[in-house]
Amino acid sequence: MSGLDHRLEPEGKIRRFEVINGAMGRRRWSADERARILEETFVPGAVVSAVARLHGLTPQQLFTWRRAARTQLEAEAPPGFVPAVVVAPEPMAAKEPRRRAPRRCVAAIELEASGVTVRIGDGTSPATIAAVIRALKVPS
Repeated sequence: MSGLDHRLEPEGKIRRFEVINGAMGRRRWSADERARILEETFVPGAVVSAVARLHGLTPQQLFTWRRAARTQLEAEAPPGFVPAVVVAPEPMAAKEPRRRAPRRCVAAIELEASGVTVRIGDGTSPATIAAVIRALKVPS
């Protein structure tokens, strides 16, 4: 006889398992139960896998619930609009003298965010405008 232990798990270790009998099939979670479980995952320092294990779920199922909740919140949220004010450009002075004055940019777009005003001139590339807007969105 071999001295190897052929058991899959060491003796003394207690495992938790759930027996589903009859025609019950999948477990059904009410919206309130799902919300309560999801709230536990958003507590600072919470580990989704541990919360899932606590409630007899797989982490994948809990992440799917989180994704569905986020999608629903985004769909219910009103779109965020920024008030736009259209102002006519200032008229240029008639025939200024022929000296080289610093070039003045007439702003085609003016953005105000967090107390910062950015003026984007006419003819600016869309990529540059997108980069400026992305830079303004970054929290400081």
